[in-house]
Amino acid sequence: MSDRGLSRIAALLRKAEGTDNAHEADAYMAAAQRLATMESVDLAVARAHSANREKRVAPTQRTIEIGEAGKRGLRTYVQLFLMIGAANNITCDIARNSTKVFAYGFDTDIRATEALYASLVVQMVRTSDAYIKSGEYSSEVVIRQVRVERVLPGGRVLHRTRLVPKPVHATTARINFQEAFAARIGNRLMEARHQAQQQVIAADSAVAPGALTGVALALRDKEIELRNHYRATSTARGSWGGNRASAGHSEQSRRAGDRAARSAKLGSDTALGGSRPAITG
Repeated sequence: MSDRGLSRIAALLRKAEGTDNAHEADAYMAAAQRLATMESVDLAVARAHSANREKRVAPTQRTIEIGEAGKRGLRTYVQLFLMIGAANNITCDIARNSTKVFAYGFDTDIRATEALYASLVVQMVRTSDAYIKSGEYSSEVVIRQVRVERVLPGGRVLHRTRLVPKPVHATTARINFQEAFAARIGNRLMEARHQAQQQVIAADSAVAPGALTGVALALRDKEIELRNHYRATSTARGSWGGNRASAGHSEQSRRAGDRAARSAKLGSDTALGGSRPAITG
């Protein structure tokens, strides 16, 4: 019978077994038996169904160490983790100094996110280092406002700004490279997730054409459960400023980061689970 029907019978059984009023217990038991008879299901099956639902995996929260306070690049490392997490149904709170991420979701999804991050952050750092060492970024010129002072006769100082062409700084290039890398990884993972879900839903629909599939219902219920868990558990206040910080813009570096992410390996030789050292360099 349907999952919904089993749940209704199981709920009546719990009420019958949980009340001290004999009349209420008889009424609930009779109602459960009527439904069970109509659906041709044994009451023991309904009880087992109820027990299995109560033992199902619940959302959890885990703290992920990103790096030591004061280390460069933590903001873009956090952005990479957030992109991977979003594609794995993970909601995150972030420490103000970007040293930690507090991940909320199902344990298997958090472990999958950690495993992907452990692989991709190494690829991001390695490819951005190679880009900076190549010196390719220095060929790009950006226009910056420079403040100049002019001392007028009589000692009065006149402050003015002028536009000056300057080569892109290495720090600006690195940050733009890594931001674009993280964004492209997020897009790739979200696309892969969407395609996988659509394939499963399509296969489920072929069994029961025109009906809302069990897979679609399960995905919706999972999102609701995760949202409720986060609201009930998170104690975060304010908002993370890392996604608003800016070190200037380098279009050439962003294109290079995007290219690197397009060819990045979306897998890990590291087994799911276990600890992953924080970035310290």
